[in-house]
Amino acid sequence: MIHPLHNTQIAPPELLSVRDWLRYAMSRFGHGDVAQGQGFIDPFDEAVYLICHTLALPSERLEAFLGAALTADECRSLAWVIEQRTEQRMPSAYITGEAWLGDFAFRVDRRVLIPRSFIAELLRDDEVQPAPWLAEPDAVDSVLDLCTGSGCLAVVAAHVYLNATVDAADISADALEVAALNIADYGLEARIELLQGDLFGPLAGRRYDRILCNPPYVDALAMSELPDEFRHEPELALAAGDDGMDVVRRILREAPDYLEPDGWLLVEVGERRETVEALWPDLELTWPLTSAGDGVVFAVSAKTLAAARATAAL
Repeated sequence: MIHPLHNTQIAPPELLSVRDWLRYAMSRFGHGDVAQGQGFIDPFDEAVYLICHTLALPSERLEAFLGAALTADECRSLAWVIEQRTEQRMPSAYITGEAWLGDFAFRVDRRVLIPRSFIAELLRDDEVQPAPWLAEPDAVDSVLDLCTGSGCLAVVAAHVYLNATVDAADISADALEVAALNIADYGLEARIELLQGDLFGPLAGRRYDRILCNPPYVDALAMSELPDEFRHEPELALAAGDDGMDVVRRILREAPDYLEPDGWLLVEVGERRETVEALWPDLELTWPLTSAGDGVVFAVSAKTLAAARATAAL
């Protein structure tokens, strides 16, 4: 991805090969103490991704190109990318304009949270981890992706629940513009409807077999301590009050009105299991195992939510 605007960037003259730039990127990442967690957990993987994306090289075959010499324009482009990542602390996804969630690629920019939901992982894990919310996906007729952002979970859900119509709702009109691009990229305009509003606000009268939600859940203290990389993301998609549960509270109270009687709600809460269980000790929640452990996503049935609300447990 050689961009003419990058040609003014000064590239260190000693860096001649792909191997040189990979080493340089790793050194800059180390000295700059760049934060991970926005699509990458390993700085080496992130450096490989940025270099391969910039040079339009296949990352799975990088070894074949490590000794290749680079043009001056390529070096200037790499210098610009590394400068953005280390000095501006720009997340890689915003530098390249794309993010991956499993096998799915999505367009992203600073209007949306960078896709990294573990719900997508769970939806595609039915053979390894059978569960009621995954059973008989072909029988699911309706799905809601609440707080959809880039539309990533809506797109994944449309591929898992092949017979379902999918609603994707978000309070941010800017985010929905990005979601519309991603939905169009996958040719899903006929199956995914975008709706703007505050949580369930635009969904009156609708009910769903599955509601998926990766809501804001960062508490006030954590917001004040966020690494600079995360401050490039929309605060609206992160901050959720003093204890980080302001949005989750509303979802649990209101979801019974939007779930079918045999429906399920899946909510991602970012390793906040202890907080959730302390706030709702009598609510029967299931915490499925993800690659990040069993404290990041909970599943709860419509029947459980309705009974809890009837006894004022929510």
